[in-house]
Amino acid sequence: QVRLAESGGGLVQAGGSLRLSCVDSGRVVRPYTTGWFRRAPGKEREFVAAINWSGTDTDYANSVRGRFTISRDNAKNTVYLQMNSLQPEDTAVYYCAAIAQLGSIPLESADAWDLWGQGTQVTVSS
Repeated sequence: QVRLAESGGGLVQAGGSLRLSCVDSGRVVRPYTTGWFRRAPGKEREFVAAINWSGTDTDYANSVRGRFTISRDNAKNTVYLQMNSLQPEDTAVYYCAAIAQLGSIPLESADAWDLWGQGTQVTVSS
């Protein structure tokens, strides 16, 4: 069964904005940290941002810091990724991920995460 589902992707012009959502079906063990990754064509999946359960601690990749904002509304089982000042190099499939128990693997590594959504396509035209 689907436990994480992304939405909000689409086509936008450079300089535009999109807000992605990651909805938890309610079957994910709580509390958990949520992250966003992306995979551009021909590239490895890369870390974008992460947020802890309480929303008090966030982390961003240098490439998106200052342009993207991760947030969460636990009452709605949803984590958001607000993306501003989008550039063509932001074009990718964006995935959300969740982990209940942090381990020794850095969160910037895809190997650290337990659950993944199916992804949503973001395309930024120049």
